[in-house]
Amino acid sequence: MKKTNLIYPLLIVIASSSYGILSTIVKVAMQHGFTSAEAVSSQYIIGFILVLVMFMLTDRKLPKPSKKGIFILLFAGIFTGTTGIVYGESLKYLPASLAVVMLFQFTWIGLLIDCALHKRLPSRPEVISIIILFVGTILAAGVLNVDLSGIPLQGWLFGFAAAVTFACFIQFNSRPVEGVTTTSRVLIVSFVALMMISIFLSPEVIWNGKLFMEGLWKFGLALGLFGIILPIYLFSIAIPKIGGALASILSAIELPVAVTVSVIVLHEPLTALQIMGIVLVIVGMLLPTIIAQRRQNDSLLDVQT
Repeated sequence: MKKTNLIYPLLIVIASSSYGILSTIVKVAMQHGFTSAEAVSSQYIIGFILVLVMFMLTDRKLPKPSKKGIFILLFAGIFTGTTGIVYGESLKYLPASLAVVMLFQFTWIGLLIDCALHKRLPSRPEVISIIILFVGTILAAGVLNVDLSGIPLQGWLFGFAAAVTFACFIQFNSRPVEGVTTTSRVLIVSFVALMMISIFLSPEVIWNGKLFMEGLWKFGLALGLFGIILPIYLFSIAIPKIGGALASILSAIELPVAVTVSVIVLHEPLTALQIMGIVLVIVGMLLPTIIAQRRQNDSLLDVQT
């Protein structure tokens, strides 16, 4: 792997890290009297407005993608919005730490989807990485201290559904769409996601005064920036370059970021096991990239000799 190609894994890490900030922002919004549904709705509303402004300043002309391109953009938006909806529902039944663990099953789900689409078996580094990520996720989220008895089936189903929809979102973003700029792509995806959120969450924040009159827009601005603009832009650029399998693994950085930010901002406790889990997640995330780079360096040396 050339050094310049490391930029694409780095973009995935930055995009996923921005997702890790969202849970803390939502919790802070709830401390100010807003519900999680209102906070998530503001994320997609303000996020779409920001993308629309950027589109009007740059592209100004709507693209004309092919039928295949429309299909990709439509489902990327659907899975973006659906992830927010079902993950929010899982939090009604699951402890926050367990909900995070369920969401992070997208790492191996995304790998399996990628393998099925490309008709291949997972490589040894990918399998080792997923195992390390799974163990690290359980430790980092503090699930060992959670009582699992009495958790309703709905919680498990919604949590698993969030993992599946996020894995599908990554896969659809790995597909390039010809004739569509990055800004146009993000505009269409964010619009479809907004429509999904408007059906199932709290679009009434637009006209009941909470969004602009009661200050919800401040949280919507932060959520829109870190939950719409930054991740979807960077995913749209980087995932087609590195593929859905590696993107799913690198996206695991979201968990260490989420834990770290919650400790700093919300002063939540951090145990030694959680620190160990964070280290394992980072190791598991970096392993495939490091191995791929070493293999390419070795092959270059063989060619030169």
